[in-house]
Amino acid sequence: MRNRFTTAALDSGALLFGTAKFPLTRRGVTIGGGSVIPEINFTLPPMDVEQGSMEEVKKIYLEMIDSVCRRAVELHQREIIVEFELLPEMTLNPVWGEEITALLQRSLEEFLDRDGLQSLLRITPVDIRETSKPPRRREGREVDTLFDAFRRCARAGGDMLSIESTGGKEVTDPSIIAGDLRGIIFGAAILGSADMEYLWEQICSIGKETGSIPAGDTACGIGNTAMILADQGYVPKVFATVVRAVTAVRSLVAYEVGAVGPGKDCGYENAILKAITGFPMSLEGKSAACAHFSAIGNIAGAYADLWSNESVQQVKLLSGMAPVVSMEQLIYDCRLFNAAVNKGSAGDLRDLLVDSDALLDPQAFILRPDVVRSLAKAIVAEREDYGRGVRVAWEAVRLMKDAASHGELLISDREGSWLERMELELNGLPATSMQFVSEETERWSDAFDCTQYLVETHA
Repeated sequence: MRNRFTTAALDSGALLFGTAKFPLTRRGVTIGGGSVIPEINFTLPPMDVEQGSMEEVKKIYLEMIDSVCRRAVELHQREIIVEFELLPEMTLNPVWGEEITALLQRSLEEFLDRDGLQSLLRITPVDIRETSKPPRRREGREVDTLFDAFRRCARAGGDMLSIESTGGKEVTDPSIIAGDLRGIIFGAAILGSADMEYLWEQICSIGKETGSIPAGDTACGIGNTAMILADQGYVPKVFATVVRAVTAVRSLVAYEVGAVGPGKDCGYENAILKAITGFPMSLEGKSAACAHFSAIGNIAGAYADLWSNESVQQVKLLSGMAPVVSMEQLIYDCRLFNAAVNKGSAGDLRDLLVDSDALLDPQAFILRPDVVRSLAKAIVAEREDYGRGVRVAWEAVRLMKDAASHGELLISDREGSWLERMELELNGLPATSMQFVSEETERWSDAFDCTQYLVETHA
């Protein structure tokens, strides 16, 4: 059952790192209760993951978890979150993911017993439904295997359940390349939302069955794809910014069917979701440069209840292994966040983080607290997904145009022309969801299987 948000939980002044309206507590760890906690994510070096290599795989994961926990203890860190992102092979073979989850949880329990290091483990299976072309989203072996992986990892010690789901990418991938905003709204707000509702009903059910927390999703496969392509100059930054705004519509659905946070780190739309839901969120920025570049390295920290490195391979750097380096960086970042909270200066630090990025790139500007609040209000003002997607896209374009005209956002003439182009495209959209879905379903009929989405075509 989907309970749609109709009001935003927080105003822009209350949008602050380390503080959520509805903190989450589990096994002695409170997320969003007044401090920022590091969330470390690590993965294997380049190697084959197969039956014959599994003992080596487990050995490397044990080395990684032990070394990052040891460094956390040495740096007097009392709480950490560990994310285990299953590789495709570990989701396709759920027993492997289950075994590694159990290995990680045992190590975390040993550090709790011996050193008092409190921790929670997030598990994130891969959306293996992409294996079929076009993807089978609601039926078939991959769907069954995905939910089996969730269930096994939850029972093996996964405290929080997340995924980087990919519903709608059959349409959003070509739409990003083409600068097709209409396709983005269809792929993300319509198909993505329909898929999220189905997917998260199952994940929330597994959470209830196993006692694990249904945490949240991320539109990384859509929003971060656009962001990285914009950073490389392949698509306009203002277009990628509107893509990001629209992704909040589909990521919100997880919380409308039962997820309670913390939202997953690579979803920069989490700032908007925190404003709407009041739930705690994980975010990443400058300390995730080990995984990808971005123009939002500081401003993302303004909203972080968990601060993540995204992911890093087990490779040797001058100082030590890369996961340990990331652990240290995250701990020092969180010390600064929490010192500001303790001294009553959290609002000042948040404003500095925002001001350092917001002027220079539209993708950073859209994370300014007043902008986040405006986008959140635009989404909850509409009841159905088509209206939400259109309205938040309009609001993103309007806010960028206003900011550019007042010298609050630096954009080139070429980027400015794209704002005009997107306005024209939005003006030409059908008035009703039914008409829009009918037209877009016909336009994209060769790209996706409509029976795998069962989209709603009326308000």
